[in-house]
Amino acid sequence: MAEKQEKKQLLLRISGGLYDQLAAWAEDDFRSVNGQIEYLLTQCVRERKKSGRYVPKEEE
Repeated sequence: MAEKQEKKQLLLRISGGLYDQLAAWAEDDFRSVNGQIEYLLTQCVRERKKSGRYVPKEEE
């Protein structure tokens, strides 16, 4: 059986505008703001592992 990973807490300060945008996006995806941030960070980490790049290559 896979071991359950412990969730870590962290304090995150973001602007009100960014929070509002994340909250709207989270609502569209039926997630909490916290769940949306975790989802987005997970996707970024997966992409970095695949590409080896810190930031996705911008389309020209």
